Amino acid sequence: MKKNLLSWVIILLAISYFIIPLLSTFEFSLRLLRGQYSFEAYRVVFVQPDFQIAFTRSIVLAFATIILSIFLVVPAAYLVRLRLPAWRSPVEFVTLLPLVIPAIIIVFGYIRMFNSSSWLPLTSNEWTTDLLLALGYVTLALPYMYRSVDAGLRAIDVKTLTEAGQSLGASGFTILSKIILPNIRSGVLSGSFIAFAIVIGEFTFASLLNRPVFGTYLQLIGANRAYEPSALAIVAFLITWACMGLLQLVGRSRAAKPSR
Repeated sequence: MKKNLLSWVIILLAISYFIIPLLSTFEFSLRLLRGQYSFEAYRVVFVQPDFQIAFTRSIVLAFATIILSIFLVVPAAYLVRLRLPAWRSPVEFVTLLPLVIPAIIIVFGYIRMFNSSSWLPLTSNEWTTDLLLALGYVTLALPYMYRSVDAGLRAIDVKTLTEAGQSLGASGFTILSKIILPNIRSGVLSGSFIAFAIVIGEFTFASLLNRPVFGTYLQLIGANRAYEPSALAIVAFLITWACMGLLQLVGRSRAAKPSR
């Protein structure tokens, strides 16, 4: 009985450690109008053209990151699983590098390699800089996307499915896109939700590449306003937890599928 009580006390303390600051931030965001609670701070933020531009760019970059990550990771993980099992450890090591190399070092390397005087001047205009930023986000999401896809591949019989497709005359692209990818859909979606959450909250890459996105807008408004940054923090929290909730739903649906 005492052990159960102590466990509940520890759990409640842990929950309070996260919930109380969140509730305080939410309560503060409602106090823009003196003497009353309102969502005026949220309305003020949402109607700002700078916010709309920054948030829209973040959403577009998030989807671009997800698409680029899928095109990069799924074929690579499939080939390692099917043809190059000896390369699994080196590939896993490479995909872990974004976790141990600080983001500021990675983006400084990008700026050094792709500045306006380099052989490939990706920072010479806004469109190519956004492309470079999306590629940087692919790098940040690589550890999570690769492991999600690899877990999906380990849950199916890749060799048998590939041989079945080849026996029916399917090309490699058809096998990958119409046989393998649908069977690892839950793993791909899991990695995609994590990538989306990373892009929405990222600041370092966008700041040093001088691109207006949600993370840089949050920092900018935090230096000049009082209540609006709290509102944006709650919005960022809700987006992140929505992604985590969808991730849990995908994981449960995958676990609930009966094995054949």
